[in-house]
Amino acid sequence: MGSTRLYSKGRVLGHKRAKRNSRPNTSLIQIEGVSNKEEAQFYLGKRIAYVYKAKREVQGSKVRVIWGRVTRPHGGSGVVKSKFRSNLPPHAFGASVRVMLYPSNI
Repeated sequence: MGSTRLYSKGRVLGHKRAKRNSRPNTSLIQIEGVSNKEEAQFYLGKRIAYVYKAKREVQGSKVRVIWGRVTRPHGGSGVVKSKFRSNLPPHAFGASVRVMLYPSNI
C-alpha cells in the first residue's frame, strides 16, 4: 500500500519585491494545482513547512524546518504571499515547500 501525502507541494518563487527593493519578510509561493485567485482562497491561513538538510546534527537529525503561514493571494495567477518565523534564505528560491492542509475551515 502506498503512502498518503497530507500536504500540497509548493515552490518558493522569491521574496516580495519592487523593481529594486526586496522585502524578505514576505515570501511568494506557487502552490501546485492552483491557477487563480479563487482556488488560492482555500489555502489562506494554512501552514507551510520549508524542510531542508543542514551539515551539523542537532538531536540526532540533520533535518531542519522553517515554519510559515499563507497570508493572502498575490495577483490573479494563484501565487500566494506567506510569512515565515524567520525569513527564508535566498538559497531557498526555487526550492519546494510543503503546504499543510491544516488548520482546516471545512
